[in-house]
Amino acid sequence: MSIRHLFPLLRRLGPVAALTLAACAPAPIYKAAPGTLAALPAQVAQSPEQYGQGDVIWGGSVISVHNFPDHSEVEILAYPLDTSQRPLPNTHGAGRFIAVYPGYVESFNFPGGALITVSGKLNGNRAGMVDQAAYVYPLVSVAQSHVWTAAELRQGHPDVHFGIGVGVGIR
Repeated sequence: MSIRHLFPLLRRLGPVAALTLAACAPAPIYKAAPGTLAALPAQVAQSPEQYGQGDVIWGGSVISVHNFPDHSEVEILAYPLDTSQRPLPNTHGAGRFIAVYPGYVESFNFPGGALITVSGKLNGNRAGMVDQAAYVYPLVSVAQSHVWTAAELRQGHPDVHFGIGVGVGIR
């Protein structure tokens, strides 16, 4: 059978394969309210007055945890989220923000570099420093948060590859 004869078959199977792979993707973990902001933390940091106290669903990589007498703060390097609201760490950072939790959080549960998604409400901003540079951190009062496990990050990403040719994979 020549390759030219395979094209009609591939054209019919393509949509089925796409739907099958899309069905593997997990659903978002948080339901976005009708007014949920689509702005990234870097955009909010540049003009915080424009965004008020809107709802956000942001995620990224944990940088640090600080506990205070009545609340805890987790500094996060933001990344865009996929359709399941998992941070995409292989993309460019989208700014930084501080997730504010009522009470005490155990820093062990938020290890440096862990990927996290938070849902909450913007609650102002704070001037700070990133190394020697001045920075404005949007503050998010956290309603819900989720630290992603390695298994959850792999879920919905089938190890299926299509192609013509020879390949060698080493893991």
